Amino acid sequence: MELNVWAVVGVALVGLATFTIGFRSARQASTTQDFLTARRTVRSRRNAAAVSGEYLSAASFLGIAGLVLKDGTDALWYPVGFTAGYVALMLFVAAPLRRSGAYSLPDFAEARLGSRQLRGLSTVFVVFIGMLYLVPQLQGAGLTLKQVVPGVPLWAGAVVVAVVVVGNVLGGGMRAITVVQAFQYWLKLFAIAAPTFVLCALFVGGGGLGGVGATALSAPQAPRFTKPADIAVDTDVVLQVREAVPLWAEGVVDGARTSGVVFWGPGEHTVLAGARLRFAQDTPVPVVAGAPADNESWLRPVRGWDELFTTYSLIFATFLGTMGLPHVLNRFYTNPDGRTARRTTLHVLLLLSVFYVFPVVLGALSRVYTPELLVTGTTDAAVLTLPGKVAPGVVGQVLGAVTAAGAFAAFLSASSGLVVSVAGVLSTSNGGRGRVRDFRWAAVIAGAVPLGIALLLPAGDISLSVGMTFALAASTFCPVLLLGIWWPRITWVGAAVGMCVGGGLVVVALVLSTVSSFTGGWAPGLVQQPALVTVPLAFLAVFLLSKATASRVPPETNRIRMRMHAPDRLGFIRDRDIARFGSAEERSRLANGRHRR
Repeated sequence: MELNVWAVVGVALVGLATFTIGFRSARQASTTQDFLTARRTVRSRRNAAAVSGEYLSAASFLGIAGLVLKDGTDALWYPVGFTAGYVALMLFVAAPLRRSGAYSLPDFAEARLGSRQLRGLSTVFVVFIGMLYLVPQLQGAGLTLKQVVPGVPLWAGAVVVAVVVVGNVLGGGMRAITVVQAFQYWLKLFAIAAPTFVLCALFVGGGGLGGVGATALSAPQAPRFTKPADIAVDTDVVLQVREAVPLWAEGVVDGARTSGVVFWGPGEHTVLAGARLRFAQDTPVPVVAGAPADNESWLRPVRGWDELFTTYSLIFATFLGTMGLPHVLNRFYTNPDGRTARRTTLHVLLLLSVFYVFPVVLGALSRVYTPELLVTGTTDAAVLTLPGKVAPGVVGQVLGAVTAAGAFAAFLSASSGLVVSVAGVLSTSNGGRGRVRDFRWAAVIAGAVPLGIALLLPAGDISLSVGMTFALAASTFCPVLLLGIWWPRITWVGAAVGMCVGGGLVVVALVLSTVSSFTGGWAPGLVQQPALVTVPLAFLAVFLLSKATASRVPPETNRIRMRMHAPDRLGFIRDRDIARFGSAEERSRLANGRHRR
């Protein structure tokens, strides 16, 4: 792989622009309200762009195209679920949550149910979800930088993103990253839309590599190499073959050290890390075990009961998990009122719908032009490698630079929101005063711990790990938010037990799934995506325990619910961060000031 100077320049410019915009915005941040909620003065359109920029993470920019390349039509549920989750958020959560006056999920739990214990438990889950979501962002950054600069270790990209993000957050918290994330959404949209249009034109016009026609994906047999391929295997992999494949291999293949020509018959074949495989042009492509081995299966959705369960569970997780993601909900606390929060969500739906068209198209094109990624299992690199395969030369390098810059923007924007949400919770937990100094120390911890985990753990499919994060969010905060907003009889005991039941089961599934990935992939769909079971059990636990502890319903329930559901113009909103944090002068100024829309 050759060094792409254009891509290096593009990534460097994104990092510089991110730091510069964040630095300029940070100069206006001086109070705790700036760091936690950007003084709740962010207009709906800018906030929508910031939410979209934050939400379109590594899973969206790289992972979806990679899953489409590998799994085909089944992977389409990821962008559908990621977008549809905002419908539920708009209808049931956005406006009441903003009117509650809370500044974080744990603060909402305490304000609604009057329990410091529940606040502490919520803090634990916010930190866990935030860090679990941060790890694939940092690993994706390492993958991107390695593609851009061959020979650079995987940890380099993760360190660069962590340093830039923590630097911006230290400077101005939520106020600093709001403008950064809004800018990065439009950058990411351009970075994925422009190459898609060019690559599609080359594909349809037959001007791509080898003049591949539009029938390449509709052929029922396995995908084929469009030119000779020399593949280095970096991790142990099990490949499945549907028809005989001749190749040259060097390394440990099927348990024996080989150096020369081998013939693989139908079945599974094991290749250990360090091996090199060479395939001739028009040779059928072996694919990693568990993925569709031919185009006919790739185009056919749901190939068994286990996959049917996994698909519905994924829909459940993505649809309900969005309203439980701390870094997403934190953005709605920055709106002036509930009406603006709902309008923000509507704009987000439009922005996400436009974006998610493009990674799906790139995933389908990758099936034709980058089949070697199916051999190594590194399908997350499809968006980065596709331009150079379709248009070799300067055009491909420039398009690759644009996608690499967009991918880096995705890691930076998502990581920024996650670090802010975790830092805000840590700095105000356990009776913390929520001072700017406390927030900054918490931001360092929120960036350093996931970085250490990302460097220690091997990288997996980005969208699959993010899908488990959605399952955890759906199984913990979704029941508490929906029932806390719409059911007057919920108690803190019921909420705590429900969070422990749902969250505990997902954590067990996560551990089993991780062990399975290192021991032969034996885990069934229930373990790989458990939301279809864990979310109903969490709701049931909240309901039953709340009924059993009816005497613990907070006496302030009716007043708080009226505040959440009353129209904004009645003026019932009371922001809790204003009452608790900052100097007397700051509290007076913010309490009496008019919010901008």
